[in-house]
Amino acid sequence: MAGTREPVGLPTAERLKAFTDAVVAIAMTLLILPLMESVSDAGAGSGSVETWLREEWSALVTFVLSFVLIANFWITHHRLFKRVDSVDSSLLWLSVAWMFTIVWLPVATAITTAFDNDPLQETIYIGSLAVTSIVLNLTRVYLARHPMLHSESKEDLRRGLVTGWVITALFLVSLAVALVVPVIGYSALFLLFLTQPISAFLVRRISDA
Repeated sequence: MAGTREPVGLPTAERLKAFTDAVVAIAMTLLILPLMESVSDAGAGSGSVETWLREEWSALVTFVLSFVLIANFWITHHRLFKRVDSVDSSLLWLSVAWMFTIVWLPVATAITTAFDNDPLQETIYIGSLAVTSIVLNLTRVYLARHPMLHSESKEDLRRGLVTGWVITALFLVSLAVALVVPVIGYSALFLLFLTQPISAFLVRRISDA
């Protein structure tokens, strides 16, 4: 029997992957626009490079952070969809929802530097990252329940789900820490470095159960 056929009217798996890659690339590019605008303003005002760096250092840090996080989201999405062979309506809309969260992240990033730091700002930024992670996890769950759409092993999907929910939990813990201890702020996101050891521990526990 020939390979899996795509439902009529829906994009092929490869076309969806290509479109998603393009959306992520555009979102990552949009991150730099506020910095480009600030460079133009500084140049027009005869400001020095040193002054610009001093005034925009927090924006530079947030740009790098968001760029790295979106890149990691894309890498994870790419690995997940590498073995997806067919797309149905639900998987398509889960992908569209995930792309929506990715496109929103440049806005959430810009908010962190355009306004004075406050709890709502932190909630929007870190909360947006958590939502992106949640939608990706829901996509994993859907694929796990619809094996006809992919050739990923159950074990790999289970490991991915464990890691995905650990990342989501760490985003939420980071948000709680940032809100409860304002002096820590966005530095709470360094908790994400705990992803690997926590995930490895949980996978071992599940395997031994």
